[in-house]
Amino acid sequence: MQDDEISYLIGRICLKDRRAFKRLYDATSAKLFPICLRILGKREDAEDALQEIYVKIWQKADRFAPDATSPSAWLAAIARNHAIDLIRARRPVASDIEEAYDIADAARDPEEASILTSEGRRIDGCMDRLEAEKAAAVRLAYVEGLSYEELATRYDVPLNTMKTWLRRSLLKLRECLGS
Repeated sequence: MQDDEISYLIGRICLKDRRAFKRLYDATSAKLFPICLRILGKREDAEDALQEIYVKIWQKADRFAPDATSPSAWLAAIARNHAIDLIRARRPVASDIEEAYDIADAARDPEEASILTSEGRRIDGCMDRLEAEKAAAVRLAYVEGLSYEELATRYDVPLNTMKTWLRRSLLKLRECLGS
């Protein structure tokens, strides 16, 4: 099916046309399913996700801007983002970083605690010198453990751009901490 036909069907779905929705599903589900399967890894999960994706398409059809993007890319982005959201939802909730520090530092003497606190302040000071968006990306990568791919998706930048952000930010932190 051509993009102009898909755009037409999405327009009809805005009007809650169920036949157009069925035609869109029949024409595009075979292209969206592999996206879900690749990200989620399990066929059952991908099948469930695909159904949820089409519910989103039904609900968000009015947000499609044909002048801004191709309809195939819009549908693929919805599928990819939904599958990624499902992966993120599977992760256990990270415990509060301060709790982790308190548990790990329980046996430290006051002098060690003072030194660590001082170092922590130095690191925070250096992090404040980074652009807010890049400092947040560094924290997400090295404190919360997000991958380059997850960060690139979150910040809507290419993967190589995210790698460059993190590398340059770490170099700036090293320089700041060395002085």
